[in-house]
Amino acid sequence: MQDDALVTAAHAHGITTLALDSPANRNALSAPLVAGLRAALAAAAADPAVRAVVLTHTGGTFCAGADLKNPCDPADFLALLREIAELPRPVAARVTGHVRAGGLGLLGVCDVAAAGPQSTYAFTETRLGIVPAVISAPLLPRLEPRAAARYLLTGEPFDAAEAARIGLLTVHGEDVDEALAPVLDGFRKAGPEALAATKRLVTAPVRAALAADGAALAELSARHFGSAEAREGITARMERRDPVWAL
Repeated sequence: MQDDALVTAAHAHGITTLALDSPANRNALSAPLVAGLRAALAAAAADPAVRAVVLTHTGGTFCAGADLKNPCDPADFLALLREIAELPRPVAARVTGHVRAGGLGLLGVCDVAAAGPQSTYAFTETRLGIVPAVISAPLLPRLEPRAAARYLLTGEPFDAAEAARIGLLTVHGEDVDEALAPVLDGFRKAGPEALAATKRLVTAPVRAALAADGAALAELSARHFGSAEAREGITARMERRDPVWAL
């Protein structure tokens, strides 16, 4: 791929690894990064040598959520989530750092999610005056309901053990690659057509939520992102101060 690509790809032993490679902005969901990831996923889907995809990152953050300076269109982010859910290959997330806001939607739509002990998580949208709308479609079918309500509403950070307890992570451990190894081995041993059909079975609730509610959620996200409250929240974050509504 190009040296300036925001998503880099490598292939070995049937597994394509896609790395979010924009550490300068903590792999935030900019329009170019989302476009690059969609293109890389399409290439993986078209390659019969690819049995599964691993989605990982460079730097200390898996994904910081929306790029506040160059955000992608919510409709494009929705399309990315749908493409991951519908990809005829399993997608496993490999996380060794922090995950925030929209990054949690990216993590949550993956079929398997593995993380190391230093990873942390937070739905920070409400603290910026915006709404975790689009990401709710893949996450709510998978998360423990009481925990989802708490963390989406409050923006509190939590660790890998809690992320596993509430259904965000599949596995976690001191060595993320060791934790992920049996999963990838299982993908390699499965019949490709059976693997694709089984993915469609297990992703049915997520795909249904994205299809039924996605457009309305993207509109809700865009509306709040363009609000006066969001402008104050984002400005306050950039100025490293509390927003005017904070008590």
